[in-house]
Amino acid sequence: MTFRNYSSVEAAVHVVYTDRPTHEELEVYHLRTLSSVLGSEEAAKGALLYIYKHAACGFSAKLTPKQVEEISKQPGVLQVVKDGTMKLHGSRAKLNTI
Repeated sequence: MTFRNYSSVEAAVHVVYTDRPTHEELEVYHLRTLSSVLGSEEAAKGALLYIYKHAACGFSAKLTPKQVEEISKQPGVLQVVKDGTMKLHGSRAKLNTI
């Protein structure tokens, strides 16, 4: 019999948008938020891919569907969005004629 770790198979990159902390460094805040779902700061550091600091406040991390559900309920988390590539509809010529 073969056993598989389905949590790693189901994990996908998500962008987690958060409030901007006022009394804590951004990275510390994001690691604490992620640790609350993943169980440890070490696991959070392993899952954290990028921290957004300027246009938006948040981070990207590999999360399972269950982890997405849990982190969505954390204080300060505004939205969790699965990462993906966006494509424009139409051609460049049409865009320039607006």
